[in-house]
Amino acid sequence: SALPERRRPGGGRPRYEVVRELGAEEVRWFYREDRKTWKPFIGYDSLRIELAFRALGSCGGAGEPAAVEPVCVRSGLYEVDVASAESYPVYWNQTEKIPVMRGQWFIDGTWQPLEEEESNLIEQEHLNRFKGQQLQESFDMEIAKPVDGKEAIHSLKLSRNHVDWHSVDEVYLYSDATTSKIARTVTQKLGFSKASSSGTRLHRGYVEEATLEDKPPQTSHIVFVVHGIGQKMDQGRIIKNTAMMRDTARKVEEKYFSNLATHVEFLPVEWRSKLTLDGDTVDSITPDKVRGLRDMLNSSAMDIMYYTSPLYRDELVKGLQQELNRLYSLFCSRNPEFEEKGGKVSIVSHSLGCVITYDIMTGWNPVRLYEQLLQKEEEELEESWMSYEERRLLEELYLTKQRLREIEERLHELKASTISKPPVLKFKVENFFCMGSPLAVFLALRGIRPGSSGSQDHILPRTICNRLLNIFHPTDPVAYRLEPLILKHYSNISPVQIHWYNTANPLPYEHMKPSFLNPSKEATSAPEPESASAAPSPTTSPVLLRRHYGESITNIGKASILGAASIGKGLGGMLFSRFGRSSATPQTMETGKDGPEGEEKKATTVGTPPLPHSSSGFLEPTVELEHRIDFELREGLVESRYWSAVTSHTAYWSSLDIALFLLTFMYKQDQEETDKSSLDTL
Repeated sequence: SALPERRRPGGGRPRYEVVRELGAEEVRWFYREDRKTWKPFIGYDSLRIELAFRALGSCGGAGEPAAVEPVCVRSGLYEVDVASAESYPVYWNQTEKIPVMRGQWFIDGTWQPLEEEESNLIEQEHLNRFKGQQLQESFDMEIAKPVDGKEAIHSLKLSRNHVDWHSVDEVYLYSDATTSKIARTVTQKLGFSKASSSGTRLHRGYVEEATLEDKPPQTSHIVFVVHGIGQKMDQGRIIKNTAMMRDTARKVEEKYFSNLATHVEFLPVEWRSKLTLDGDTVDSITPDKVRGLRDMLNSSAMDIMYYTSPLYRDELVKGLQQELNRLYSLFCSRNPEFEEKGGKVSIVSHSLGCVITYDIMTGWNPVRLYEQLLQKEEEELEESWMSYEERRLLEELYLTKQRLREIEERLHELKASTISKPPVLKFKVENFFCMGSPLAVFLALRGIRPGSSGSQDHILPRTICNRLLNIFHPTDPVAYRLEPLILKHYSNISPVQIHWYNTANPLPYEHMKPSFLNPSKEATSAPEPESASAAPSPTTSPVLLRRHYGESITNIGKASILGAASIGKGLGGMLFSRFGRSSATPQTMETGKDGPEGEEKKATTVGTPPLPHSSSGFLEPTVELEHRIDFELREGLVESRYWSAVTSHTAYWSSLDIALFLLTFMYKQDQEETDKSSLDTL
């Protein structure tokens, strides 16, 4: 017959009246990542680990321990090897294994587990002495009464401490030595002195019963987090940064999206450490003076140089592409229902990672464009004076190259007809979030110029990626805006301000009207007289103050990016011809004039007419972007702008504002899809 149950005061967990072995639901497993605090697994994970642990204890036919499969835990990101009592990540490499522990006896108040060795001894002694006995009626009463002077009915001597049972359910741990390990690790955390006379109250079984219903929601959206430069210097940094972003997103989910049955998961994409590139050639030519600084630069800024090198660029692109596809295939193999239920994929890229990710999605190839440029130059060769023999040889060379190209194209067509080329990525990208991104300057120096339609297709076709969003801190020296590359007059429109995490009832981003930056002397359109004297709005004022401060700091970062990105300069116009740039005016397609005179000429021929606007600072109806792309973090009220110019480029990972921003877009899209599918079924 089933035993009657009682509930622990304050814990709400059923307990049996008779002392018996702990049930699997009463044991709680823990993991420790920071070497300080043991964190409990959720009930679903703990129960499955305990069942695997009990299966391990049973023997096979030949007396060998039964083979037990690793247990998948923590939303599928980690596995637990019960035999070695260790946990390890599934999707990335980690040198340090995460210890796990089986908790049976727990410390009053904190519910931290006793060390497993002591816990096993206490549990065995408890069962030997009290198994089958009834629990006292006093169990139902508040039992935080002092036990000083109360005689112990049973005692167990351990190496440096002892345990006293004052009743079946009143168990205390006492320290026998000031150097006791348990006293150091347990009682000091609780605020007791090392040789506390009152002892530490222990509880048998965890405060909450583990159930299979206590499980994480199903993952409906995965986010690949791509790092930028510098990972050679600190290979584990993207794993730590992604963990920060994941933890921050969890807090936001609990506060704003706890009613949803789905879940967004973040996976780090560490593509740099597997690449050999030049081996140690750069290290061998590095002078010894200020070696530490030089090594730091070799491990960080050198990645930009590698990316601009025709020799190594392809290796970087393939490294990231293969890692993205590997992670996606691995995730789908472990979550077969993800694709069946229409799971989505987004990418968050940082710094140079934005440029590499963009080039993978669009298939941009500088070598092919360079060949096209050479061909164009040959066709437009000036009739300068040359001898008859030179002209004849050049014509012969030109005809030979032309014939070679025809043969290569024919060969390429034959290969393409027999082999269907697989897509570069195995998944469609729903959202591409750029953080602290220099992508805009790379595109500008590759020849992209503003068009006349407000479509994202001008720089990233919607067939490749549904939504492009460019996030930056106002003082980030590496970040550039993308919107003015689509519509020129957006250089005078302020980026969308990202809502603070704790803003009550914020206006949805799609309802926010574009507002003017304060037009400066170099702006192409003159302001209306009344707008010049109008008080700046809260949305625009931080941006106005930002026009000239900190230039000495930010220009260093921007100059290095400009220099590195200039590999594509001069290839203008050809880059996006296949993306349908017919909407651009002929003047915007010309990219050969790069000097100041050329820029002035462009400004006069392509200059936008004065923008219609009102005294409120908002735009009147005109050509607008279909969707806003540039989103700017708000500056802190007491933040030093010069200091934030140094720190802002790496400050995105733990921002609650950014976590809320990312989840807002992803959950909104998922909700729209759900609403649409439910309408279709009606």
